[in-house]
Amino acid sequence: MLALYFDRELTLQELPLPQIGPAEALVRVQLAGICGTDLEILKGYHRFTGILGHEFVGVVEGPDKSPWLGRRVVGEITIACGACPRCQQGLRKHCQDRRVLGLLDRPGVFAQYVVLPEVNLHAVPEGLPEPTAVFTEPLAAALSVFEALPPKVSDPFLVIGDGNLGLLISWVLALRGAMVHLAGHHPEHLHLARPYGVHTFLASDLPPGDYALIVEASGAPGGLDLALKRIRAGGTIILKSTYAGYYPLDSALLVVPEVHLVGSRCGPFPAALRLLQQGWVDPRPLISRTFHLSQGLAAMTYARQSGVLKVLLDCR
Repeated sequence: MLALYFDRELTLQELPLPQIGPAEALVRVQLAGICGTDLEILKGYHRFTGILGHEFVGVVEGPDKSPWLGRRVVGEITIACGACPRCQQGLRKHCQDRRVLGLLDRPGVFAQYVVLPEVNLHAVPEGLPEPTAVFTEPLAAALSVFEALPPKVSDPFLVIGDGNLGLLISWVLALRGAMVHLAGHHPEHLHLARPYGVHTFLASDLPPGDYALIVEASGAPGGLDLALKRIRAGGTIILKSTYAGYYPLDSALLVVPEVHLVGSRCGPFPAALRLLQQGWVDPRPLISRTFHLSQGLAAMTYARQSGVLKVLLDCR
């Protein structure tokens, strides 16, 4: 099968079909989405070697007796052991021995086929087009912000970052009824948030004042710099960005104003699929361009350009 493989450099390779293990399914990938984290791996994030990619929609083609056979699916990215104390407590995404699709010890989806545990699969509703369904994983990640919200918090909320994830987060917060401010660097991206009732600003023009809640989704250290400057004493910063390298944090910026810094990762696939099926969220305006998998190297180069939103790989 054709696949994008990373081992210090990115190459397009012909690789054997992946082997199906117990309680696993073979999925023929239809579309895959290039994420900012995939681009950070090229810079050394996670020191990952293998097939990249974790956002996808596909069709199950094996094994022959699988109840999923022939169904369109999306899949959760964390492969849990099911036996460790965290798994037994229901914290499968924090499994002590976890593997992560295209990120940690597990081949990803920038390929014609991928193997996933059946427990990770979610059926794509009938009629939901693939270019929409492929956004299930990032939309679920956006929804995970709700799990990190304090019990009581006053709006407006500030979302930092007008890339794919920042836009999705601003949309779902606004749909919940919050007043949301979105700060970014690209006027054409900010424009995509306004139909959801989001108040948008270039980061340099953000009005004075502080915020009780800030979601940092810029994918760059500068986003956290801005969040720490604008967070209210006792406020909460929800951190979504992942990038290669380290952030030199002055602990006094958290300790003295008693600021809460909360990490947020994967989220609920069923809720994301419902929002997509019902049309409450339409992510298709986020698609900048679609490349065939055979053009994968060019696709990754294009995705790294400033101002580009979602780049898709057609793996059919």
